[in-house]
Amino acid sequence: MRRFYDLTMEERLEKIGKQAGLTPEELAALGGSGGLSAAQANHMIENVVGIYSLPLGIAQNFVVNGREVLVPMVLEEPSVVAGASFMARLAKAGGGFRASADEPHMIGQMQILDLPDPDLARERLLEQKEALLAEAAQVDPVLNRLGGGPVDLEVRQLQDPILGKFLVLHLIYDVRDAMGANAINTAAECLAPLVEKISGGRVHLRILSNLADRRLARAACTIPLDQLPFNQFSAEQVRDGVIAACAFAAADPYRAATHNKGIMNGVDAVVLATANDWRAVEAGAHAYAARSGRYTSLSTWGEDEHGNLTGFLEMPMAVGIVGGATRVHPTAQAALKLMAIQSARELAEIIVSVGLAQNLAALRALATEGIQRGHMGLHARQVAVSAGARGDEIDRVAGRMVQEKIVRIDRAVEILNEIRTQLDT
Repeated sequence: MRRFYDLTMEERLEKIGKQAGLTPEELAALGGSGGLSAAQANHMIENVVGIYSLPLGIAQNFVVNGREVLVPMVLEEPSVVAGASFMARLAKAGGGFRASADEPHMIGQMQILDLPDPDLARERLLEQKEALLAEAAQVDPVLNRLGGGPVDLEVRQLQDPILGKFLVLHLIYDVRDAMGANAINTAAECLAPLVEKISGGRVHLRILSNLADRRLARAACTIPLDQLPFNQFSAEQVRDGVIAACAFAAADPYRAATHNKGIMNGVDAVVLATANDWRAVEAGAHAYAARSGRYTSLSTWGEDEHGNLTGFLEMPMAVGIVGGATRVHPTAQAALKLMAIQSARELAEIIVSVGLAQNLAALRALATEGIQRGHMGLHARQVAVSAGARGDEIDRVAGRMVQEKIVRIDRAVEILNEIRTQLDT
């Protein structure tokens, strides 16, 4: 039986359509012929002139909390989908990914200035906590009926050379299956007059925080030792190499930035496929990586008592399955159905599992044969296309460049001209 990547695009669509029970319209949305229309796009942002497309691939082999999942990934970088799929297969041998996500609690911030007595103002706000939460609960009755709404309130005091002492009120808000930005911002706006009355100050900024550290998602996996050897590398070499690479990222922010970027290759691709706010997720991830005061790795890799490789990733994951672009975009809706997503927490668990898989793919390559060997073949195809290769020419030009270990546009043009000259003679 042919593997998924050996199938044509049409055969892949047909296969996942049968697996996920997708309608022809949903398949068209995933396939690119029935996605976001220009008319829909014109209502999403300003000054629309068209639609920008990116490749959508399907990562295979993922088992998250015992459930097999087809994972849509949207990105332009070669080897990411393949790498995540292969690492998911290794993790599958160890039971797949074990994932969890916190309740969908977001933070709305209110900056309170011009306070005659910041300490007294803080006391008064905390004394009136229940009244403030009750006021915030009036903002969205529908969300309240779904079990969401305000759950807690905190008041912090900060010091600035220009502003002096000021307060920041944190409204902790359960946003259920939404990403939550609109709900949080609306609640903060509505609560501001009462906050001013109680504190005697002026509420300045009223906005959510993208450091969603009340809304973390985490994934863990075990890669059995017998899944790790390949080519000339023993299982112990691969395991110890991955652990050493992770230790490098934990110790050095210069390495940690690239290490975490590899995680986000997987995370962002699923966030984009579901039309969630990848910029918010990125901001939260990197702020969380620096929460100790020093930027470091989001993931950890080690070994268990049997010598197997173990991985763990935890990060903020503010994603939703209702509202915003996720509800408007046909491809996002098809992507959610493909994964059989029932809640925002379930989506977060899948996304963080993909991030951990992609992290392992990068570390395994770096710690053994180097990142370019596996990446080179796929990158060479892009370069061949850029040079003007078409049809069978693409594989021929790419194959020559990989063989020569020279993947450059000028060399691709030379090889392409050689091939075409031979055909003309």
